[in-house]
Amino acid sequence: MKWSKLGKIFDPTGYRLPDNCFGFAQAPQALVLDDRVRIYFSTRERDSIGKILSHVAFVDFDKAFRNIINISKSTVIALGKLGCFDEHGIFPVNVLKDGNRVLAFTTGWNRKVSVSADASIGLAVSHDDGLTFQKYGQGPVMAASLHEPFLVGDPFVTKHGDLFHMWYIFGLRWMKSAESEAPDRVYKIAHATSVDGIQWHRDGRTVIADKLNADECQALPTVFQRGDKYHMYFCYRQAHGFRNHNERGYRLGYAYSNDLVHWIRDDTLAGIDVSGEGWDSQMQCYPHTFELDGKIYMLYNGNEFGRYGFGLAVLQE
Repeated sequence: MKWSKLGKIFDPTGYRLPDNCFGFAQAPQALVLDDRVRIYFSTRERDSIGKILSHVAFVDFDKAFRNIINISKSTVIALGKLGCFDEHGIFPVNVLKDGNRVLAFTTGWNRKVSVSADASIGLAVSHDDGLTFQKYGQGPVMAASLHEPFLVGDPFVTKHGDLFHMWYIFGLRWMKSAESEAPDRVYKIAHATSVDGIQWHRDGRTVIADKLNADECQALPTVFQRGDKYHMYFCYRQAHGFRNHNERGYRLGYAYSNDLVHWIRDDTLAGIDVSGEGWDSQMQCYPHTFELDGKIYMLYNGNEFGRYGFGLAVLQE
């Protein structure tokens, strides 16, 4: 793999965002349409007591990624009702064309007391090319289970033949670096399959080997096929100190597979890394790969978890 960086293509601080949202364009995800590329992202709002809510918005680019055509005038998926799994936010969302509809697999989160949050995976459906989405139901399609006790989220879904494949994360444990500190989460990447996108079969098995240590956090997998192999990118970091120490923050990892199930990790083959300076010099996170006109592209966030937007890279032939 070898990627050519095309630079940062969207900075939310320079545009009016929908509703009362401000800053941040996290976890960009592309939907290729006939005349444009619609890129969904998670942005933020403060509620009546000053707490953060996460919302989904989008920006439309022309297919050369030179011009912004449109920015959504409102958020595209409503947050959950009181007590629901997505009451306090949706971050991230993954979109998938399926016939004449667009499926959105959401990570809905809600605040907790002993720890900061929990998450589950929901489903919403669009019949207007992703302008608006209606939830399949008020509850999630995948949530905590016997062997995946919390923090089920970050879905990336593809369809091969008649079978949906999902790569996602689940939490293993919460842990403190010091008694005076709030607990940090540890989560890993897993795999599930479904015939309808609603009922999912999973085995609770992690699929990506650790590089840093057993407490390595792995997030937001994205998968594409090139030749006879499947390629996965994801981001990973240390469990503690990642907000204040650049060397402990997110980097992009890479793995490959022959069968979508068994993965060999080799980050030395990733072909992309932080820059020497600039918007992605301290961190790279939340990758998303997609195909457009025979080329493979990658969207990703840089420093400060996407506070100042996202960039684009293209895979060299």
